[in-house]
Amino acid sequence: MTFLRPPGVTAEKDLRSRCIACGKCAQVCNNACIRLTPDGFFSPETPKIFHRKKPCILCMKCGEICPTGALRPIAPHQARMGAARIDKSRCVNYRRENPVMCWTCYERCPLKASAIVLERGRIPVVTKACVGCGVCEYVCPADAVFVTPSPSGDAA
Repeated sequence: MTFLRPPGVTAEKDLRSRCIACGKCAQVCNNACIRLTPDGFFSPETPKIFHRKKPCILCMKCGEICPTGALRPIAPHQARMGAARIDKSRCVNYRRENPVMCWTCYERCPLKASAIVLERGRIPVVTKACVGCGVCEYVCPADAVFVTPSPSGDAA
């Protein structure tokens, strides 16, 4: 299973040297999606978001509470946790024979009408504003959305 790093994460090597595994980021998270888990067999625990189990809703509290700067306070649109893509062969809105329309990814996106827009008022399209929080993948009833995590430190 792939994971995302929380918003405002520093570069991977800085994260590993700065994070003291205090757990404050996980405690303050509004969606309880941050978990501290080891990166390897003998490595320290670091914050991760397993977005397929529970996505980030971009509450942005993790960066505000981090005592070491491993997570920095940033605005939601700066998160750059990953990038979503829609598999058109699975998305019901792209299949013309389907009379049902679904806007779940659009409606639940924390960056609504920015990261996912509705082309022609009905077809969901992921834009460059997507920060990869994982909400769209988590809520998609057709399993048509996939988020690829970014390397740590891509936040602005």
